[in-house]
Amino acid sequence: MALTPHMVTIDCADPVSLAKFWTEAAGLEIRANLGDGAFVVLGQSDGNGIRLGLQQVPEPRTGKNRVHVDWTASDRPAEVARLTALGAIEVAEHTHPGLVWTVLTDPEGNEFCVAGRE
Repeated sequence: MALTPHMVTIDCADPVSLAKFWTEAAGLEIRANLGDGAFVVLGQSDGNGIRLGLQQVPEPRTGKNRVHVDWTASDRPAEVARLTALGAIEVAEHTHPGLVWTVLTDPEGNEFCVAGRE
């Protein structure tokens, strides 16, 4: 038996509102809105690529995410600037030989990274 990745799901207070950020940030579109906005699925129009699930939960995020999405960009600084203009918050920047990445949070505080070549 083999597993195939299908979707990364992000817990949040307001999936519909957070979908507005992620559709703009990642160029995805709403593919499903289930449970009257309690679970929103985002994906590419052709059905390929990563899917993001936005799942409503009653409690706020506390502490560091245990899982997060890593994105890449050919012009990481420009992409970070675009994302912060959309409502993301820059948390940190890290460099490792051959790789640099920026940690950000979405408008609900969920962490994600944008990486690029050094």
